[in-house]
Amino acid sequence: MTHRISRGARVLAASLGAGVIVPFAVAAAPAAAAPAPTVSCTSGKAGLAAKLQKDITAALAGRKGTVAVGLYDRGTKTICTLRSTSAFDSASVVKVTVLATLLWDAKKHNRYLTSRETSLATAMITQSDNNATTSLWKQLGTTKVKGFLTAAGMTETKPGADGYWGLTQITVRDEQKLLALLTAKNSVLSDNARAYVLKLMGKVISSQRWGTPAGAPSSVTVHVKNGWLSRATNGWRVHSVGTFSGGGHDYTMTVLTQGNSTMDYGVATIQGVARAIHKDLVPVTVSAHRYTPTSAPREAFPAVPAH
Repeated sequence: MTHRISRGARVLAASLGAGVIVPFAVAAAPAAAAPAPTVSCTSGKAGLAAKLQKDITAALAGRKGTVAVGLYDRGTKTICTLRSTSAFDSASVVKVTVLATLLWDAKKHNRYLTSRETSLATAMITQSDNNATTSLWKQLGTTKVKGFLTAAGMTETKPGADGYWGLTQITVRDEQKLLALLTAKNSVLSDNARAYVLKLMGKVISSQRWGTPAGAPSSVTVHVKNGWLSRATNGWRVHSVGTFSGGGHDYTMTVLTQGNSTMDYGVATIQGVARAIHKDLVPVTVSAHRYTPTSAPREAFPAVPAH
């Protein structure tokens, strides 16, 4: 029997910039409202935890949507969390995981990346190119992605099904685990692999360097990857992960958001949190890291996965 899919059934949910084309059928129902959790911070530096908790909370005051935050500063042993285990559609921040999986798998087979893989990886991270990501996702397959997640201890991350890598479920806690692997010696990723990922995250095009870098001091080197996706429920997902090093500082930050009315609203929420964190960790005069909204996110769209 031949089953025909109507034109209407093939209508796709909006997916600007996230890197994934999403059928309405997979849109989840809104979760029931729960009591809002509070920011929790601990630190080895006297007074810092209380200041961060106060300033991050103030940055989020009056902001709509759902926000999750993760911070770790090695020098002061400072940790801040908010909704660290809440799941979000990954959008394009999963691209860091895709590259890490590629490098982890290459290490297992004692080989270098091919010129094709290098080209795809560069486009995927520095320009957030979706076609490049789809190619690498298909090459790796979810079995290898899951293998890397297990090795990395990222037990809360669930790869998107049916080729929809942008619907991978992520949490702040797991994203912070990934950033920790990129910024310190470990047995999962080689030193060369870690340096390669950070190099590409340091070369993200200027129009995509918003989010966690906002307010970062000029003494600090910034590595960032962002993601954005609009769906039929919970509005815009807008995320930013970043690592910051130099000037005696070494810290990682993850801010995940959903329920934003527009992409720009989500960006503003993330940047408010980021500015508070940078100011408290590195209290110096900051250089201007500004995001100027464009009419539309500039990312290529992948081909629709076959069903």
